[in-house]
Amino acid sequence: MMKQLFLFLAFTSLLTAGDNRSLLFHGNCVTCHHEQMSISAPSTNEIKKHYLQAFPQREDFVSFMSEWVLEPKEETSIMLDAIAKYELMPLLGFDKETLKDIAGYIYDTEFSKKHKSF
Repeated sequence: MMKQLFLFLAFTSLLTAGDNRSLLFHGNCVTCHHEQMSISAPSTNEIKKHYLQAFPQREDFVSFMSEWVLEPKEETSIMLDAIAKYELMPLLGFDKETLKDIAGYIYDTEFSKKHKSF
């Protein structure tokens, strides 16, 4: 019993000490958005490129992306070509703070280079 408790505490502290944003991104987004290849949806690199062109400042990038993913609409999309190719992104049911964390992770991470993932 003590060994199980120790393992649980060690695992929990590892998760809280690590980058939860990476865990959120890799545990959810890469299901459709591969980092470098567009397969069933635009790649993360492609999305980041479009968003950086439209919103170079981190605050604007995170704000718009999190708002859009919270409630995806074709009329507010900056990637109409992706909607035509892959269809509109479905509602995911995440709260806005979680989406801000994920959008911030996308802004902060260079996906073409090796980076920490869980």
